[in-house]
Amino acid sequence: MHDLLTFALAVLALLATPGPTNTLLAASGATAGLRWSLRLVPCEIAGYVLSIAILTIVVGPLVAGHPAFSAALRLAAAAYLSWSAVVLWRSAADSFAHAPRPVTPLRVFVTTLLNPKALVFAFAVFPALPLPEIAPYAALFLSAVVVVGTGWIIVGQVLVRSAGSTATPRLVTRVSAIVLAVFATLIAGTAVAAAL
Repeated sequence: MHDLLTFALAVLALLATPGPTNTLLAASGATAGLRWSLRLVPCEIAGYVLSIAILTIVVGPLVAGHPAFSAALRLAAAAYLSWSAVVLWRSAADSFAHAPRPVTPLRVFVTTLLNPKALVFAFAVFPALPLPEIAPYAALFLSAVVVVGTGWIIVGQVLVRSAGSTATPRLVTRVSAIVLAVFATLIAGTAVAAAL
C-alpha cells in the first residue's frame, strides 16, 4: 500500500480489531488502571517492530521455500497464547485491592511478537520499499500503535467502571483468559488446516 491514507486506514483497522495483545491491554487497564498500564505500550511497539522485521527479512524467504515452517510458527504462537491464558486464569483475584498485575511488559512484548496481525502488516500492509523510503510509513504505524494501544487500555478501565461491582478482577481476568484461549484455538486450527 503506497498511498499513506490507505495505509493509515488499514493499520488502524487491523490494530483496532480485538486480538491477543488488545485483550491483554484491556485486561491490564481493567485491573491495574491507565497509569500503570501505559508502560505496556512501548512493549507492544517493540514486539511489532521486531516481529515485522523478522518476518520481512528472514521468515518471508523461508516460508516461500518451506510451507511447513509457516504452520510450525502458528502452532508455536498458539501454544504461547494458551500458556498466557492459563497464567491469566490462575492469577484472577476477588477484589481490585488484592488484584495482582498479571499483564507484565514481557507478556505483552512476547504476545505481540507472536501476534498473527504482524504477518498481515509485514506481507500485506507495509509496502515493499527500501529502508529510507519506509520511514513515513513506519512513523505512521508507530503513532497508530500508541493511539490504539492506549485506547484498549482505556476501554478496559471504562468497562470496569461502568459495570460497577459486576466487573470483578476475577471476571475480567478470566474472560480475558477465555478470549486468549479462543485466539489460540483459531490460530492452531489454521495451522493444522494449512498442514493438511
